[in-house]
Amino acid sequence: MRNLQIERILGDWVRNKLPSTLVEFIMFVLKQAWACLFGILFLAVLIISSAIWQDNWVLHRYDALFIFAITTQVLFLLIKFESIQEAKVIILFHIVGTIMEIFKIKMGSWAYPEPGLIKIADVPLFSGFMYACVGSYMARVIRIFDMCFAPYPPFWVTVVLATTIYANFFTHHYTYDIRNLLFVTTIAVFWRTRIWFFIGHIPRWMPLPVAAFLSAFFLWLAENIGTMTGTWIYSGQTRWDLVNFGKLGSWYLLLYISFLLVTTVYRGVLYSAPQSPTNKQK
Repeated sequence: MRNLQIERILGDWVRNKLPSTLVEFIMFVLKQAWACLFGILFLAVLIISSAIWQDNWVLHRYDALFIFAITTQVLFLLIKFESIQEAKVIILFHIVGTIMEIFKIKMGSWAYPEPGLIKIADVPLFSGFMYACVGSYMARVIRIFDMCFAPYPPFWVTVVLATTIYANFFTHHYTYDIRNLLFVTTIAVFWRTRIWFFIGHIPRWMPLPVAAFLSAFFLWLAENIGTMTGTWIYSGQTRWDLVNFGKLGSWYLLLYISFLLVTTVYRGVLYSAPQSPTNKQK
């Protein structure tokens, strides 16, 4: 309830202060930022901690990042910034992300160069929260924008596609990488699917693959913050190199896994026609 009250107060303030021609765009940006709250805080801590942390401090930076992440998540639940449903999504993302991190570190795809105590198989546990940031955003953005997804393909098709994408992140180290085929398949499966959302009371929509690509681009930008702060480094990359654009494609595919994880919890947003927040309250 407190979360909704804050959103309503901020929204009313913007609508009262800005010209009507700008309100919808500004509200869209602010709602996106509000949905990204956990991710924004996490990136801010990466930057600040990288700038101030000293090697002789008792607490390792990686351990401090984990403490910050877990404390923030608990606080969000206590003050009702996140719901129990959103917490379920975050846990799913943390598990799926940590499993991938363990494998990728073992294969030498990237590395965490700093010491830390809170680790599993050389993977600092704060890394799972980077995936949880994506889960938190997706769960919150669905609620904040009153999203629905229609027309939506059969759910079992999305399960098979997401499972194949996830498996390819592992199997391409041993056999042929089918990501180009997967790119085409995502378009074929979701080309008709629209993400319906509300900024005010008028329904807007965007093709799901377009939304996935735009989200992947911003995740790629965020990943550059991670490497430039030295939090993790890709194989063959120096700290100040841009992350390879190929990683944007990886994020694009990963978002379809993310979408499946979210919709296992939020099944009610699938196959339904857009309904304004006003109508929902009646």
